Amino acid sequence: MRTNIVIDDNLMQAAMSAGNFKTKKDAVEEGLRLLARRQVYQDIRALRGKLHWSLDGDWTEPEHSVQEPSPTWQAPEAKPAK
Repeated sequence: MRTNIVIDDNLMQAAMSAGNFKTKKDAVEEGLRLLARRQVYQDIRALRGKLHWSLDGDWTEPEHSVQEPSPTWQAPEAKPAK
């Protein structure tokens, strides 16, 4: 999605330095990923005290496997290096 926005120059420079990003686009996309991930973390924290863990049983069985949900956004394909 193409979007034009005005971003504080100092904030952008701080973000690019902190993440060692080469482009503004990379810095902005990583920031958006972090925001999307934060909601998932909050949902997990909301389960505190509601899950009961047991070390009993055979953890190789399929009913004990945990799958991380796939993200709802599509990551762009990597560009070939020059």
